[in-house]
Amino acid sequence: MNFPEINMSVVIPVYYDQDVLPKLYDRLIPVMEKISTQFEIILIDDGSKDNSFNVIKQLKKKDDRIVAVRLTRNFGQANAITAGLDLAQYEYITIMDSDLQDPPEFIEDLLKACMESDTDMAIARRKTRKDTWIKRTVSKFFNKLTYYATTIKIEQGLGVFRVLKREAYLKIKNVPEITGTTLSLLYWGGFDYVAIDMDRDKRQAGSSGYTLRKMFKLALDRIFSYSLWPLRIATLIGFVMAGFSFIWALLILIKRIFFTISVAGWTTNIVLILLLFGINYIIMGIIGEYVGRIYMETKQRPKYIIGKIYR
Repeated sequence: MNFPEINMSVVIPVYYDQDVLPKLYDRLIPVMEKISTQFEIILIDDGSKDNSFNVIKQLKKKDDRIVAVRLTRNFGQANAITAGLDLAQYEYITIMDSDLQDPPEFIEDLLKACMESDTDMAIARRKTRKDTWIKRTVSKFFNKLTYYATTIKIEQGLGVFRVLKREAYLKIKNVPEITGTTLSLLYWGGFDYVAIDMDRDKRQAGSSGYTLRKMFKLALDRIFSYSLWPLRIATLIGFVMAGFSFIWALLILIKRIFFTISVAGWTTNIVLILLLFGINYIIMGIIGEYVGRIYMETKQRPKYIIGKIYR
């Protein structure tokens, strides 16, 4: 496809990827020079303790189209992406990982799909992925959980890799929300998108910083930020246990009055008490999650802090 005069910003969060960054640059530049008349590549070092930022600065010296950004600490991938989106200045924005699991050559397919369908986003849908079985299974489970537990309906296999129109991001840029992620806000906002099948490559170097703990946190953030489902489940459990307790008490009373049977069973009573206490603490924890998020929102702390930037 012959593209018209396209200006594009490429947003890439970086975390412990010093070895793969030169390869990423070598593969990305030819793609961008083919599809875009003017572009910038925004590399955001999300608090890496290795040599990643020095490599980024070396690439910046080599090519002025690189924007080198270093956050003051590790704020997480989602917030590093937000930092890049805030700095992006061109009409189209590509978001991708730095480990070359997202092939840079696929940007052309995403841009073509976005333009031809006239949608706000074109997102890569992972047809195959070369991750561990455990990671694939857990990822699929969390995706299904958030799909049914929230109002955000995301197709299976969609990840970070996408091309979006900057005008779409600007519509949600100033939403005063801290605990939710920017990509979740795009889904929540109902922006239309088209999904394109892609074979995801194997990680080129190092190990993934996207641990099971971070996947679990992302799932919880999405559920507690975009759903009242946990509170409704807690309310339902409360009603069920209250009804069960009432029936149990009624049975004991009937046995005592009409059959003069002393109901033994200290073990049963203790088990029931412990069960009710356990359920009570779970419900308190769910409420605490919501209260904690309200607390974080009221403080209005920034999602990220930029320590250094070279444009």
